[in-house]
Amino acid sequence: MTEQSTPVRRARLGRTLGPEPAAVGGAVLLLPNGQDVSDRRPSPLLAAASVRALGGRLARSGRAEGLAVHVVHYRYHGWNGDEAHPAHDALWAVEEVVRRHGNVPVCLVGLGLGGRAALHAGGHEAVCSVVALAPRLPGDEAAIPPESVKQLVGRRVLIVHGTNDRRADPELSFRFAERVKKVNRDVCRFEVHSDRQGLRQYRHEVAALTSDFVMGTLFGRAFSRPLQDALAAPPPLGLRMPLAAGFGRSWRR
Repeated sequence: MTEQSTPVRRARLGRTLGPEPAAVGGAVLLLPNGQDVSDRRPSPLLAAASVRALGGRLARSGRAEGLAVHVVHYRYHGWNGDEAHPAHDALWAVEEVVRRHGNVPVCLVGLGLGGRAALHAGGHEAVCSVVALAPRLPGDEAAIPPESVKQLVGRRVLIVHGTNDRRADPELSFRFAERVKKVNRDVCRFEVHSDRQGLRQYRHEVAALTSDFVMGTLFGRAFSRPLQDALAAPPPLGLRMPLAAGFGRSWRR
């Protein structure tokens, strides 16, 4: 009886959200949330559900410029310590975008552990910007050595966090943003007061802010005034910028 080998797990890109552009001018890679430790393969449907609404909005906003939006499907549901599986899968996904579409600018948009993966993978040369939504960073700051922010030099970085998030400590993302700001001035962080993990209570405002940032960094559209102010303000002001209720309703859909 021959011994069967275990199939090799591979990350993959989901289909382009919305109509596939005839000519791709830029790409967004959506990095879903996950668990700290898990060796099972995440459900594609559940993973996509957490970021699909945001991805649909981004696809509509960038249709004229040929924006391709993909969900990254991880090999493993967990971060898994030093293995950092979602971060490696994010880097693979950037390489795959370059292979498919050529030298187009890429923005990584991650939620929870996907936000942590986006921050880790932001050093790829094709990545021009990173969005980390409620990033779940390790509580032991000794586990985040200083060199872990150097890959973000030259990238524009947006961090958004709910002040009542009990799963991903917002103070950790603030301290991380402080350290990034020392090596990269193009960093801002917004606080969503009273919101929790997943940023569901103000999801429309978070989606509008993310869209504003992505379209500005990928295609040179003008930032809204709150984003301009946050990027220009010195710390801690630009790293504790409140996201106002109703953001995005009056200036752009």
